[in-house]
Amino acid sequence: LLSIIYGICATSYAQEVLYTGNPDESFITARDLAFKGNRTAARDTLYAILTAYPEYTDVSSLLAKTYSWDGDYNKARGMLNRITSSERENKEAWMAAIRNEIYAENASIALGLANKALLYLKEDADIIALRNTILPKTAASEVTLIATDLEALPVFKNRVGVSNAFDLFDVVYEPMIYSSIEYRRDTGLGPVVPRINYSNRFGFRGLQYELDFYPKISKTFYAYLNYGYSNAIIFPRNRGGAELYANLPKAMEASIGIRYLDFGASKATVLTGSYGLYKGNYYFSARPYVTPRNDGPTSYAASILARKYLKDGQNYLGVNFIYGVAPELRQLRIDGSLLAQTLLYVQSQQLLFEYQFTAKNRPNIYKANLGVTRQELAFSSGNFFWALSAGLKYEVKF
Repeated sequence: LLSIIYGICATSYAQEVLYTGNPDESFITARDLAFKGNRTAARDTLYAILTAYPEYTDVSSLLAKTYSWDGDYNKARGMLNRITSSERENKEAWMAAIRNEIYAENASIALGLANKALLYLKEDADIIALRNTILPKTAASEVTLIATDLEALPVFKNRVGVSNAFDLFDVVYEPMIYSSIEYRRDTGLGPVVPRINYSNRFGFRGLQYELDFYPKISKTFYAYLNYGYSNAIIFPRNRGGAELYANLPKAMEASIGIRYLDFGASKATVLTGSYGLYKGNYYFSARPYVTPRNDGPTSYAASILARKYLKDGQNYLGVNFIYGVAPELRQLRIDGSLLAQTLLYVQSQQLLFEYQFTAKNRPNIYKANLGVTRQELAFSSGNFFWALSAGLKYEVKF
C-alpha cells in the first residue's frame, strides 16, 4: 500500500516538473527503448521531452510511430498529419504516415499520401519504392489498380476536361447554360490550360477563348496568369488576370493579384488576394475583392472557402461563401442590353457546395457543385432574385 501511494505521489510530482534534461540524449534513449519493444517507457520519455520542446519534430514523429506499431492507427494518423501539414518536406514523417495506412490496410489512403508526398519531395526514390509496395502489401479487394497504372499515376502530364452547368431563376430570367472544354498540359515551366467557354443566355449564344498559365518561379513562389477574348455580347471582350502566390511556413500560403474586365464602353479593375491555411486534412482560404470606381465609391466583396480532403488532394468536399459587390459575379441586364459580368456592382450573396472525387480504378476526376445565389436585380435596385446553380465536370488524365 505504501509503495502504491508513493508511486502516485511521485507521478503527480513528475507531471508538475518541467523536463530539464538533454533532449537529444533522451530521444536516443527513447528510440532504443522503442526499437527493443518497450514502447510504453519510450512514450513516457518522449512525452516528457515534448513538455519542454513541443516543436521537436523527430520526437513527435517517433511518438506517432510507436502508436502505429501498437495498432493505434487513428492516434498515429492525427500526429503525423499535423507534422506533414506544417513541414511539407519532412520525408521521415511522410514515410511514417504512408506506412501507418499500410499497416491499417487503408490502401487507397496510403497511395494518396504517397502521391501527395511526391508533390513536395520530387522523384524521391524511397517514397516511390514505398508507394510501389502498396499493391502487394494490401488486399486485392481494396486496391484494384494494376501495377502499371500505379506506376503511371504521378507522371500524367495531360488532362482534358469537359464541364456543363446551368442556372434556374425564380423571377424574370429563363434558365442559363454554361459549358466549357479545356486541355491542361503540365510543362517544366508550369501548367498551361487553354479553354473554350460556351454560354446560352437570353436567347444569345457565344464563345469565349481563355488561356491560363501557372508559372513556377521557385519553391516558394508561383504565379497565375490569365487572358480571355470574346466578340459575343454575353462575354467581356477582353479579360485578364495576374496573381503571385507564396508558400509560407506553418502550412500557410498567401497571394496578391489583379483582374481586368473590358466590355468596350465600360471597364473594371479588381484588386484581390488570398490567405490560405492547411490544417490536417482541412484547407481554409479567404479572398477579398476591391473594385475602385470613377463614378462612385469603391466596391468590396469577399469569399471564404473551406475544404476537407479525403484520401488525397484530388478528393475533397468543399463549401464557398461569397458576399458583397463583385463584378466577377454574374451580372445580367441594364437598359435592355444583355451582358454577362457587367460593371453594375450589384449586391449579391452566393453559397456553393462542391464535391470532387476520382474514379475507383482510374485516375480520372469528377466534380459536382450545387449552389444558391441571392442577387440584386440590375434594373430594380433594392430588389433581389434567387438562383439555383448546378454543374458537373469530368477530367481525363493521360
